Amino acid sequence: SYGIEPDAVVGHSQGEIAAACVSGALSLADAARVVALRSRVIGEVLSGKGGMVSVALSEPVVRERIGPWGSRISVAVVNGPSSVVVSGEVAALDELMASCEADDVRVKRIAVDYASHSGQVEELKGRLLADLAPIRPQPGNVPFFSTVTGDWLDTAELDAGYWFTNLRDTVVFESAVRALSGAGYAAFVEVSAHPVLTMAVQETLEEAGTGPSVAVGTLRRGEGGLERFLTSVAELHVRGISPDWDAVFAAHEPRRVDLPTYPFQRQRYWPTIAVGSAPVKAGDPADAEFWNAVESGDLASLAGELAVGEGELGAVLPALSTWRRKHRETATIDSWRYRIAWKAKPEGPAPALGSRAFLLVVPATLREHEQVRGCADALTAAGAEVTTLAVTGGEALDPAALAGHAPDGVLSLLGLDEEPDPAQPTLSRGLTATLRLIQALGEAGVTAPLWLASRGAVATHRADPLVSPGQAQLWGLGRVFGLEHPDRWGGLVDLPASWDATAHRRFAAVLSGVDGEDQVAVRDSGVFLRRLVHDPLGDRVPGRAWVPTGTALVTGGTGAIGGHLARWLAQAGAEHLVLTSRAGSAAPGATELAAELAGLGARVTIAACDVADRDALANLLDKLAADGEQVRTVIHAAGVSTPAVLASTTPAEVAATMAAKVAGARNLGELLADEHLDTLVFLSSNAGVWGSGSQGAYAAANAFLDALAEHQRSRGVRATSVAWGAWAGGGMVSDQADEEQLSRRGVHAMPTELALAALRQVLDHDETFVAVADVDWALFAPGFTMARPRPLLDELPEVRAALAEAEPAVAADRGAALTADLAGLPAAQRRRVLLDLVLDHVAAVLGHAAGSALDPDRPFKEIGFDSLTAVELRNRLTGATGLKLPASLVFDRPTPNALAEFVDGELGGGGEVSVLAELERIESLISRISPDDGAHPLVLSRLRTMLSVLGEGQDRTDGATVAEQLDSATDDEIFEFINKELGRS
Repeated sequence: SYGIEPDAVVGHSQGEIAAACVSGALSLADAARVVALRSRVIGEVLSGKGGMVSVALSEPVVRERIGPWGSRISVAVVNGPSSVVVSGEVAALDELMASCEADDVRVKRIAVDYASHSGQVEELKGRLLADLAPIRPQPGNVPFFSTVTGDWLDTAELDAGYWFTNLRDTVVFESAVRALSGAGYAAFVEVSAHPVLTMAVQETLEEAGTGPSVAVGTLRRGEGGLERFLTSVAELHVRGISPDWDAVFAAHEPRRVDLPTYPFQRQRYWPTIAVGSAPVKAGDPADAEFWNAVESGDLASLAGELAVGEGELGAVLPALSTWRRKHRETATIDSWRYRIAWKAKPEGPAPALGSRAFLLVVPATLREHEQVRGCADALTAAGAEVTTLAVTGGEALDPAALAGHAPDGVLSLLGLDEEPDPAQPTLSRGLTATLRLIQALGEAGVTAPLWLASRGAVATHRADPLVSPGQAQLWGLGRVFGLEHPDRWGGLVDLPASWDATAHRRFAAVLSGVDGEDQVAVRDSGVFLRRLVHDPLGDRVPGRAWVPTGTALVTGGTGAIGGHLARWLAQAGAEHLVLTSRAGSAAPGATELAAELAGLGARVTIAACDVADRDALANLLDKLAADGEQVRTVIHAAGVSTPAVLASTTPAEVAATMAAKVAGARNLGELLADEHLDTLVFLSSNAGVWGSGSQGAYAAANAFLDALAEHQRSRGVRATSVAWGAWAGGGMVSDQADEEQLSRRGVHAMPTELALAALRQVLDHDETFVAVADVDWALFAPGFTMARPRPLLDELPEVRAALAEAEPAVAADRGAALTADLAGLPAAQRRRVLLDLVLDHVAAVLGHAAGSALDPDRPFKEIGFDSLTAVELRNRLTGATGLKLPASLVFDRPTPNALAEFVDGELGGGGEVSVLAELERIESLISRISPDDGAHPLVLSRLRTMLSVLGEGQDRTDGATVAEQLDSATDDEIFEFINKELGRS
């Protein structure tokens, strides 16, 4: 009613029923029937048989932890990166809770006495399917993203079977939020009586790192009225999403009033223009009027304006109009064209890595490889401490193997292993191992920058050939990891062919990370930096007028892009078109497409053939050859994009996404190697050029296509790869909502006819690689560079201008003023300033007039904080301090005093006063523990360990260290010692 309409809906478990209503798929009567029938059957069959527990851990860690209970416990819901719900038998859940609490893991029992989203639900299947059979879903008006399938879903499929599966299977809410964020959705509004998912959504968005985003709730427990709702609307408004204000104020009879005047404060702001000066014009209106008349074919107006006869002008006007249209088309396409350039880096002084520790992760089979030795020697020569970890290909890397390491940097050479993964032959063992390393580092809590090394995956100039297209996949994967985890990203480095002292020095300089470069090649001639640059054709004359010859094969030929390409080839004169897809003639619209192409004069063969299946492709080519058909033109357009973040993607899922593009391209290259192809075109994506969040596998596949084209060229094959942006009109972005989302982020959909014209230009000029995308860098660059600098874009003038315009806001760092105010203050006064700051924001979040009335030592939980207000406080303090604060801030620092101390430390304060204040707090807590308390022995053990570390090497008069004294001390002596030390301080 306030004009905020959803672009998409996503529901959480039972909330999907409401989402289906919003989308228009279910009537209110059917929705009520689904809720009532499910609740009744659950109550009759499952009541009292199980329960559910929430655990503050990531999904992989939870799955590992619940392993000992087997099928007795299931993962029911994955809400966010550190919020998982498990369900199952009551006794097993009790044991799990005890295990979690013993390890200080936050765990909470949910107030239900049944175990939905578990095997227990199988008992309900027959009854639910029968009871829900009468519901009649229909296609909705709002796109529906399913947390059951983890993908977009036609709401006509929301039948009885779906609602049973919704109750039975795991709720993949986190992956749904990641996928929507990766697709460009930047604002998430939780519609509920009290926000329970907003914190999980915000945490997921922050970890996904796809750009600026908004996550807000609507109503709250105890605040269910219009005032709370309008407050939420206001929160949306200040985050860039405005309602229909006429509707908001309609009940209040609003009227406009004049602004008040301010006497004696008048000041003139308008510049005084000197007499005779002329304004600068962007263009002559007469020129625009003339060309508008030309393009519209207005013969009479032009003849009168030019004072010539209509007969004379009529002969040239069509040619003039065509020239104008082609000129504008060429200028538009020129603005879309980009290429990769390698910029030589000036030689700098020899790096000194000091005592920095590097973890070198290598394939076990290549432990003695010259590249492994070269990297280790380079780091060691620069003063680094190097620890080598060998990984066996095909085996999952246990995070426990990383638990004992706290490196300053991680260098992976796993990508050098190009042998096929036995379990997933589409992938190399190196790519699989790299994916597992990324995940294991995250699970082990290793936050050191990760560098991925390759050899021969890129070519910096003509004399530097690309020798390993397979390792180029590592570059596509790495660029996406750098977007998803900017704080854990080091970069990509292509290693030199041979090593000497100069190569050692250059390589160590790269890994020092001092210049922020994250895509680098080390060569005998220097260090080269990867850059995206404009590549307009301008006045370049094409080397040929390309036409398709022989039989033209289009993979993915029955899809939207394949159809556009097939029509284009037919219009260009292709005599025989062979269109492949897995479904073949059974694909939607295939029959109609064949008839349309026949009408354009082409013979058409539609074949059911998965090009990733080498035998199937070979059989098709053999059949064509037996019929006298010679394939001379190939356009490889097959491929799928399945959004998934690297942290939760399995090798099997990566292989499934990469199969058509990677295996298909390899098969085409091998099976047609002797056919002397005239044209081999790979349709790639800009996901492989600069990366795209949640598209790691897709980016790796497309980076491979770009590299393979370059590699094929060096072997004499006329191969071309075009990395596309978004196509309009049923192309790569077929959904209008997706198209609008991309456009808001700066990536505009290109009209199909212009995209095809750009492809013809590429083929006329016989180019190896070009990126074609309509990007508004002023919109795209700030979001893309928000988390960290992206040197790849440094050579684009529009990016430099956009970032320079944003620099005042960045330079005026939100914490700079606060830091300046704190500088030079005594420790106690500094702490008081920060405590006041925290209390003021706590008061604002809770709706109090001032923070001075709050008790700084009273826990946040006791003063009314929940997960939602915790995030609000974190956001406020982030804005006030400029610090990157964790979502769990309030839970980890449970009082305003503790939170102020933490902020002090993050801003560079703390030190002795912070330690003493913490000791005072610990002393207060210890005084509440009686000898009969079950925690008493654990507390004593921890205190012994802490004091042992503190007293290491401090001699007493009797020659014994504090550690030695504590080893033999009684409980009473330990507490006496603590009091004595506090008194001495």
